[in-house]
Amino acid sequence: MTSFTDLGVPAELVSVLTASGITAPFPIQAATLPDSLAGRDVLGRGRTGSGKTYAFAIPVVARLAASTTPRRPGRPRALILAPTRELATQIDATLAPLAEAMGMRTLTIFGGVGANPQIRGLRNGVDIVVACPGRLDDHIRNGHASLDAVEITVLDEADHMADLGFLPVVRRLMDATPRTGQRMLFSATLDNGIDVLVKRFLPRPVTHHVDAAAEAPVQMSHHVLHVRADDRFPVLVDLVAAPGRSVVFTRTKRRAKTLTRQLIQAGVPAVELHGNLAQNARNRNLSAFSDGSAATLVATDIAARGIHVDDVALVIHADPPVEHKAYLHRSGRTARAGAEGTVITLMTDDQQGDVRDLTRKAGIKPTTTRTRPGDALLTRLAPGERTFVDPAEAAAAVAGPAPAPAGRPARSTGTSSADGSAPRTGRPRRRRGGAGRATGAAHETGTPRTQETRSTRAAATTGGRAQSPTGGRAQSGGGRGQGTRTAAPSPRGDGGQAKQGGGAAAFSASSRAGRRSR
Repeated sequence: MTSFTDLGVPAELVSVLTASGITAPFPIQAATLPDSLAGRDVLGRGRTGSGKTYAFAIPVVARLAASTTPRRPGRPRALILAPTRELATQIDATLAPLAEAMGMRTLTIFGGVGANPQIRGLRNGVDIVVACPGRLDDHIRNGHASLDAVEITVLDEADHMADLGFLPVVRRLMDATPRTGQRMLFSATLDNGIDVLVKRFLPRPVTHHVDAAAEAPVQMSHHVLHVRADDRFPVLVDLVAAPGRSVVFTRTKRRAKTLTRQLIQAGVPAVELHGNLAQNARNRNLSAFSDGSAATLVATDIAARGIHVDDVALVIHADPPVEHKAYLHRSGRTARAGAEGTVITLMTDDQQGDVRDLTRKAGIKPTTTRTRPGDALLTRLAPGERTFVDPAEAAAAVAGPAPAPAGRPARSTGTSSADGSAPRTGRPRRRRGGAGRATGAAHETGTPRTQETRSTRAAATTGGRAQSPTGGRAQSGGGRGQGTRTAAPSPRGDGGQAKQGGGAAAFSASSRAGRRSR
């Protein structure tokens, strides 16, 4: 088997990887590293969870270490652009140990928190900036940063940046980097205007396609549960009350908030993630999901990319997405790095045509079953004893002070609804165990299952318990809170959920149409 050393990775970085339990490259890493380490422009395509982050993090650090250019105030030597704050944070979590081994500084830049810590970090000098486009553009316009010393530029999840409408500012930022610099672009797909970026900034790239963009991992099983409208919520409660972590996707921010409240009232500790949350709330909720305080994350498509937490065994499309690409990216939160996972889509009568088209375009053939609350199929899909807690205990399990980024003076974070061009909150408080370098056990890597967990443990700073690479739906990270009671849900999903917070009726009524929102 090819090793990182065989691919030309410096011994110092191999030691860092080995200490984190990362000993063998994934296909996209093995394919791209010889070219990227040699300084060539690289165009890499790989589906979510395939290990793209290390594919560019390793050569960025290795090539800067070999460069003789000194670190200068306000002039980063490498730039990594990402579409969302979560992805930028997790890229930095992967990158920072490598950079530290080589005596380099990293800085994350995005909006939603005060700009002053970022400005100070730039002024102190930084080697690698991991940024969302909007806030970085603001710093450049205000004279706090210049990209004229950038030797390596990376665009990660380029197709998602296009989906979010960032291509104009991305082009402006790329134009500000030297034409002689190395450029790498990584994406799950190469459509939606990505070809324009490639032609303009990577005229002669070495291209690597390590898998089909519209191909789901073979370790992932897909099911469509055909349910009556008023059965949707009881079925959902039955599934997420099983042991293990679940990610539930909705189309809108309002739906995510409402459904989270309903699950808590039904006795299932859950947290929400969407674009209306401030950065400290996002950090707190991701930390609760990562450390096991809440085993259910209810999210919009903002969590469809860049969020990695170990042992997510179940992804549920409470609202089927509009696009097949969104289905694949959402589903990619499970069955990562060779692990197994289950994907379930809840479908009502009026959604049959849309779901049929969606799965066909996604290239999958799901098992479709008519389902009612209490069906044995639900236990087969999500094995284990159902656990519920008192609603007050469920709320308390996921509540707590909001962690703020903590770390070296040269590294600070910020947020925005999508990338963060406009700040919404003041500078967050600093506290030990915050989510500055990583959120819980989260990072986007392509490491082997057991190695991935050890790498994550090394990067995590939230104080959450590191998870064991057990697979399946084993209880993880401290379970679903203290003082739990177990019970099999009644055929109508009793436990308060049908009456509190709108219950099943509100869940069904509000789940129809509406624009996708993050």
